[in-house]
Amino acid sequence: MKTSGNTILVTGGGSGIGQALAHRFHDLGNTVIVAGRRMEALQQTIAGRPNMHALAFDADRGDVVEDFARRVTSEHPALNVLINNAGIMRFEALDQQRDLSDAEATVTTNLLGPIRLTNALVEHLGRQPDAALINVTSGLAFVPLVATPTYSATKAAMHSYTVALREALKGMVEVIELVPPAVQTDLTPGQSTREGYLPLDDFIDEVMTLFQRQPTPREILVQRVAFQRNAEAEHRFDEAVTMLNEMARTAREAQT
Repeated sequence: MKTSGNTILVTGGGSGIGQALAHRFHDLGNTVIVAGRRMEALQQTIAGRPNMHALAFDADRGDVVEDFARRVTSEHPALNVLINNAGIMRFEALDQQRDLSDAEATVTTNLLGPIRLTNALVEHLGRQPDAALINVTSGLAFVPLVATPTYSATKAAMHSYTVALREALKGMVEVIELVPPAVQTDLTPGQSTREGYLPLDDFIDEVMTLFQRQPTPREILVQRVAFQRNAEAEHRFDEAVTMLNEMARTAREAQT
């Protein structure tokens, strides 16, 4: 993937990893469109940055995805990079019957959202030079967090979907998976200051260094996420599940 001269659409670009990616790619000389539900946050993201644009978009609403795709490609016909980053993370208890609204919302946002938007834009991307599609998954795709089971499951599904996309779009669109570990963002309450989580700036510094490699790795893996990504291949999966969940529980409890 070339890292400058692109027109890039970033979903969930109003905060956290999406906002940081948008800023760093803009710094490299790309036109960047950030999309999300909260226009106020998007406007803050683009403030003072020429060639950055904000578009309201609710990935949960399947009925508006194609209209959004038509609008963004009409206003930005050179669009050649899509970063599917928008996501939510909800804590759920599996040991009792519960209201499944959090689980259903997580599937809609984290799985159906990127599938729908990719579907709406894939033919446009396939016609563009230097086209790329980046799906932001998670280390939890490879070692799940018991407290966020549906989030972990949707990220595992997106990993599988990304592998399939890479094969289907070979020679037309470069498909890259960005796999964050636990990063200090506002994804969950208290996470932005949680001890032991990777500071956002450190994460993005390492990510952008990896994007500069040629050829671009098909998986963008910072060092911290290797513990999860390689757990099964290194025959330590069960140990990793226990360690990860104990570390996460301890970190959350330290904030209460």
